Amino acid sequence: MSPASATQVVVSDAAARRIAAIVAKGESGRALRISVEGGGCSGFSYKYDLTDDSQSDDIVIEKDGATVFIDPMSLVYMDGAVIDFVDDLMGQSFQIRNPNAVASCGCGTSFSV
Repeated sequence: MSPASATQVVVSDAAARRIAAIVAKGESGRALRISVEGGGCSGFSYKYDLTDDSQSDDIVIEKDGATVFIDPMSLVYMDGAVIDFVDDLMGQSFQIRNPNAVASCGCGTSFSV
C-alpha cells in the first residue's frame, strides 16, 4: 500500500469523522473504498464500499481514525478531489468535489471528464 500525498485526494474533517463513526460500529469493514466506475447519467459514477481488504497498489489515506482506499485507476479520475460528508436539509451523503469533472448530475454521484 502506498500513502497518498496531500495533493492527490483530500478527506475533509467531516468525512473523516463520519467514516470513523461508521467503521466504529464494527458491522462491516475497517475502511471506506471509493472507486470510479463507468456508467451513471453523466458517464462515470462513484462507488462506496466498506471493506477490510486493501490491494497492494491501493492509495491509502488515513485521517483522524478513518481509512480510505482508492485504486490507481480511480485515482486518475479523482486526482485533486476533496471527499466530504454533508448533513443538510436534503439529507446526509458523502460528496466528492472533483476538479477533473466537467459536468455532473443532480445527485452528485455521476460525472463526466
